[in-house]
Amino acid sequence: MLQRIARFCYHRRWLVVATWVLLLIAVSTLNGAFGGTYKDNFQLPDSDSEDAFNQLKAKGFGNQAGFEGQVVVENANGFDDPTVRQGLDDLFTKLQQEIPDTEVVSPFTEEGARQISPKGTIAYAQLNMADRDSTKYEDAAKKAKDVVKATNIPGTEVELGGQIFGDQAQSPSELIGIVAAMVILLIAFGSVVAMGLPIMTALFGIGTGIALVGLTVNLIGMPSFSEQAVMMIGIGVGIDYALFIVTRYRENLHAGAEPDRAVVRAIDTSGRAVLFAGTTVILAVLGLFTVGLDMMNGLAIGISLGVFMTMAAALTLLPAVLGFAGRNIDKLGLPHRKREEGADTTSIWYRWSRVIQHRPWPALLLGALVLGVLAAPLASMRLGLSDAGNNPRSDTTRKAYDLLSEGFGPGFNGPFLLVAETPDGASDLATLEQLQDKLNQTKGVAFASPPQPNEAGDAAVMQVIPTSSPQAKATSDLVHTLRDDTIPGVLDGTGVKVLVGGTTAMVVDFSAYMGERLPWFMGTVLLLSFVLLMLVFRSLLVPLKAVIMNLISVGAAYGILVAIFQWGWGMSLFGVEDKGPVEMWIPMMLFAVVFGMSMDYEVFLLSRIREEYDRSGDNAEAVANGLAATARVITAAALIMVCVFGAFVLGPVKAMKMFGTGLAVAVFLDATVVRMVLVPATMELLGDANWWLPKWLDRILPVVHVEAGEDVVD
Repeated sequence: MLQRIARFCYHRRWLVVATWVLLLIAVSTLNGAFGGTYKDNFQLPDSDSEDAFNQLKAKGFGNQAGFEGQVVVENANGFDDPTVRQGLDDLFTKLQQEIPDTEVVSPFTEEGARQISPKGTIAYAQLNMADRDSTKYEDAAKKAKDVVKATNIPGTEVELGGQIFGDQAQSPSELIGIVAAMVILLIAFGSVVAMGLPIMTALFGIGTGIALVGLTVNLIGMPSFSEQAVMMIGIGVGIDYALFIVTRYRENLHAGAEPDRAVVRAIDTSGRAVLFAGTTVILAVLGLFTVGLDMMNGLAIGISLGVFMTMAAALTLLPAVLGFAGRNIDKLGLPHRKREEGADTTSIWYRWSRVIQHRPWPALLLGALVLGVLAAPLASMRLGLSDAGNNPRSDTTRKAYDLLSEGFGPGFNGPFLLVAETPDGASDLATLEQLQDKLNQTKGVAFASPPQPNEAGDAAVMQVIPTSSPQAKATSDLVHTLRDDTIPGVLDGTGVKVLVGGTTAMVVDFSAYMGERLPWFMGTVLLLSFVLLMLVFRSLLVPLKAVIMNLISVGAAYGILVAIFQWGWGMSLFGVEDKGPVEMWIPMMLFAVVFGMSMDYEVFLLSRIREEYDRSGDNAEAVANGLAATARVITAAALIMVCVFGAFVLGPVKAMKMFGTGLAVAVFLDATVVRMVLVPATMELLGDANWWLPKWLDRILPVVHVEAGEDVVD
C-alpha cells in the first residue's frame, strides 16, 4: 500500500503538490470565513459547583451565573472628593449602558457599601454579566476597556478585574521554534535543500490542520488554548516525521539507489514507522475521551486532526517534493565534511553503545536514579488553574488583582458563592443567618455575607471570602471543610440545602476529578501501547520495558514541573513571577502527547535494532548497529522538539509556558537518558530474551510490519 502511494506521489508530483496547495488555500479561506469560536468550558456534571451554577440560572440569579468582574479604583486621598465621586459614577453608568445584560454595583450605593476597603483608598464596582458565548464576552471586554481608557479622573487609577479583560498579546513562539529547527536541520543534514523539505512539509501539514481545527470548532467545543496546543505539537511531530523519511531517502541514495526507488524504499520503511508512530500519537490523545469531559474531548480531536494532517503531508507531499529534489538533495551544502547516513562503526554513537554494553548495570542504575530523583517532587503535585494572579504585572487584570488583595485581603479574588433553596421563605432565611454566623467563626473564612433572596423568595445566595488566595492549598481545604463539616453542622435536619459554588470551588472540583481520572487514562494508554508494540516487535519484554521507561520519564517531567512552577525553583528563568499549582489539564495532556511521541523514537530505534537482529542474530551487534544508525537522527529530532516546545516558554501565558516546558523536558529525557542509556543497557542485560514471545501467542497475534525491508517490488 505504502509502496503504491509513494510511487504515485513521486510520478504524479505536480498533481500532488498542486492538490496540497489548493487544499491549504481552500481550508484556510473557509476557516477565515466560517471558522468557529474557541470557548473554555470547565463544566463538571454532577459536581456541587456545577449544580450551584445551574441553580443560579434557574432561580433568577442570571447575572451571577455568568462572568463576575470588577472595576477596581485606587485614590490615595480616598473618594470623598465630589469630582472624583462624580467621575466614577459616570464611569459606572456608562459601563452599564455600553455592555448589554450587565449589572454594575457601585461602591457608593447601599448594596455596595462593603466595596470600599477599610483604609478607604481602594474600592471596586462589581460587574455581573449574564452568561453568553465567548464572542459576546470578547465584545463586552473590548467595550469595557474602551470606556475605561477614555476615562480620566485626577489622582485615580482604574483597572479591570477578571480574565476576559486580560492582555491577549501574541508571542512569536512558533516562529522561534521553526527558526531553531531550521538551524538544527541544516547542521544535521549539511544541506539547505535537505533542511528545507521537512520544514515545508510540516508547515503544509500544520497549516491545513489548524484550518480544519478552526472549522471543527463549529461542531465540537474546544478550549481557548487548543490552537496553540495543535500548533506546538503539529510543528514538532511534522518536522520529525519528515526528518525520518528524508534521512532514509538520503541513505538509499548514498547506497546507490535511483531517486524513484530511494523514495519508495524510504516511504516503505521509515514511512511505515511514521504511520505507526503518528497513529499511536492519535490513539494516545484520543484516550482523553476516557476522561468524559467535553473540553478534553474537543482538545483531543483538535490535536488528533493536527497530527493526522502532518502525518499525511509526510507520506504524500514529501515523496512528491523529493521527486523534484532528486539527487540535488545534498545541494547548497555547508562547508563541512559530509557524513554518510546509516550505521557507522567509527561513529561516537557506535562507541557509546559499546561503552553501555560493557557496563550495563551501572548505566541502568545511574539512568534510573537520575529519572527517579527528577520524579521525586511528583509526590507533592497539586492541581489547579491559573488566574489573574499569574498574569504579567503590567496587565490590567493583574493590577486589579493586586489592588483587591491589598485592600480586601488575598482571599477576595477567590470568593465562594453559596446557593441555597429556601422553599419555606423566612424560616429558611433565618436558618441561613445562623449559617452565616457559623461561617464567620470558621477558621479560614474572612467574611460571609448575609443571605440575599431572589424575587420569588425560594432561593438565596451568600458570598464567602477566604483568608487565603484562590490558588492556596488552604483555600482548597476550606471548600471541603465547608461542604463536609461547617454547612452540614448547621443545616442537618432543617431541610435547607446549600451548594458551594463559584469559580474557585469549580477549580477545586475539576482538579479533584482530573486527579481521579488520571490513573484510569494512563492505564488505558499504557495497555494500548503495550499491545501495539507487542504486535510490531513480536516480543513481551520489549514493550514492557518501553512502557516502564516511558512512564518513568513522564514522571520525571511531572517532577520538574512541580519544582519549577509549584515550588518556584528557578521560575524567574521561565518568565514566571509567581508560583502556583500545576494546571489541572496539563498532566493528562502531557502524558497523552509525550507517550505518543516517545513511540516515534521507540519505533525508529527498535525497528532498526530488530532489522539488524533479524539479519545477524547477534543481539549485542544489533543494538550497537541500530543505535549507530539512528542516534544522530533521533538526537536531531529530539533537539528540534525541545526547541519548538521550549519556544513557548517565551509566551505570556503561564499555562502554555508550563505545557511547553513539560513537553520539552520529557522529550529531552526520553531521547537522552532513556533512548541512549536505559534502552541499550537493558537490551544488553536481557540478550536474546528481548525477542521472546510464547509460540501460542505468536500464532494468534496478527502480523504488523513497521519495516518493509530491502526487497521492494518496483
